Amino acid sequence: MNTGIIILAAGNSSRLGRPKQLLKFKDKTLIELTIDAALKTPFKPIVVVLGAFADRIQEKLSAEIQFIINERWQEGMASGIAAGLAEILKHSPELENIMIAVSDQPFINAKVLLELQEKQFSTKKGIIASRYAQTTGTPALFNKKYFPQLLSLTGNNGAKSMLKLHDNDVETVAFALGNIDIDTENDYHNLIHN
Repeated sequence: MNTGIIILAAGNSSRLGRPKQLLKFKDKTLIELTIDAALKTPFKPIVVVLGAFADRIQEKLSAEIQFIINERWQEGMASGIAAGLAEILKHSPELENIMIAVSDQPFINAKVLLELQEKQFSTKKGIIASRYAQTTGTPALFNKKYFPQLLSLTGNNGAKSMLKLHDNDVETVAFALGNIDIDTENDYHNLIHN
């Protein structure tokens, strides 16, 4: 299966007041942890979508990683998904699937990404999402039949709306600790002190 990965890292961390992508956990920044998980899979290409703090985050990116700057990052997560997907398809129009990951889930790992692909292979469903804390979310895999919809998303709801819209074509994989993401100083404090 031909699968690429988009890592969303364009937000301005408004509730935190500093770039959460650069917070340290286990001797790496959150963006590095996400990229490491992606690089430990066979999925290519991997594109990181930057926006706010692009210059500072860029310095932390591995040479193996493509990145783009989404000039419209203030419009919300949807614009980052569309920008990342458009960039990936420009270079790899033959992609069958795309995975969307965010850069503030400190417990993301390659196993979860690989399980998304395995579940898609075994169920033939068009959307495979991660399941945690009574919800579904990222990382998530979308088949190419959903690329036009992903490219036309608007606002800040990201691709989550598509999970509800196409719930008969959605399967999930368990992502232990996927519910832990960093939005505030309190979230970060709890992460490093627990």
